[in-house]
Amino acid sequence: MRATEISIGRRFAVAFDHGEDFFEALDAFCRESGVRAGFVTFIGGFSRARLVGTCGPLKSPERPLWEEIEVETLEVLGSGTLAWDAENDRVAPHIHVSAGLKADSADGRTSHLLGATVQFVTELAIEEWASPAVTRPRNPDLYDVPLLTFEQEG
Repeated sequence: MRATEISIGRRFAVAFDHGEDFFEALDAFCRESGVRAGFVTFIGGFSRARLVGTCGPLKSPERPLWEEIEVETLEVLGSGTLAWDAENDRVAPHIHVSAGLKADSADGRTSHLLGATVQFVTELAIEEWASPAVTRPRNPDLYDVPLLTFEQEG
């Protein structure tokens, strides 16, 4: 286990508008406000989203799944963490959503969000983590999965 006490920084209310790319808008917000780490929670709609998933059996259930599915016209609840990616000089989000497919009796999907286009509006609450520095380096011993890491102070 890795754990640390977090010093909370600023808190933001953010609304992404119709047609915006979710991750591009999140990246732009983080760059403009200087947010490098934090927690995000949101509600809203997506006209389409890409989620981690497959329609077939898992070949190796113990390994990460890198395949994706695309879904359309959905209502979403989502949350995740933001950590600094020093290699790419940008925030690295890790976001999961639970989504109801409007055209499918609100049938649900829950998974890791890979991409999305906002439909109407998506409203976010973002809590900045001021310290310690939080990163997400890839772990080659665990299938190259990026893991949340806290900088040791002092």
